[in-house]
Amino acid sequence: MYFEPPEADLIKSALGGDGTAFAELVRPHYSAAFRLAYGMLHNVDEAEDVVQESAFTAWKKLGNVREGSPLRPWLLAIVANKCRAAARSRRWPLELSDRPDEVMPAPDIAAGLDLRRGLARLTHDERLLLVLRFYLDMPYGDIASMLGISKKATRTRVERALHRLRPILQVREALA
Repeated sequence: MYFEPPEADLIKSALGGDGTAFAELVRPHYSAAFRLAYGMLHNVDEAEDVVQESAFTAWKKLGNVREGSPLRPWLLAIVANKCRAAARSRRWPLELSDRPDEVMPAPDIAAGLDLRRGLARLTHDERLLLVLRFYLDMPYGDIASMLGISKKATRTRVERALHRLRPILQVREALA
């Protein structure tokens, strides 16, 4: 029977230069990292690029992970920062993925587009909170850990972001 080594052992091995250990460490978090990047950028190719860049950055800065802390929030924070940089470097167009069923199946494509456009009108931080909470289904505690804020502050910021998003979507519904 094969047992996966705990994260701490994999981190120690990866810090020693073991690329296989690093790959094992990142592999379980790749899907969440990609979904976060896609949720923020709305482009499959850009999301893949961001996740690859994030993995490279994580490899270089693995020593920055606090001992005993889970890797997932730290890695997703890197992905979120790379998404911010990608969005800042140029104004990306909103578009449906060329492979929407692989990423986020939507029973109502028009509603999905409206939601994406609504999210795009929010600030990066507001969009990040909503993607983490509702798209990745992360608990408030994990989001708080990732962003370095309290659980209560996380909950409050999510509620504020939802409060800003609702009128945007309601205006679109009224125009339809």
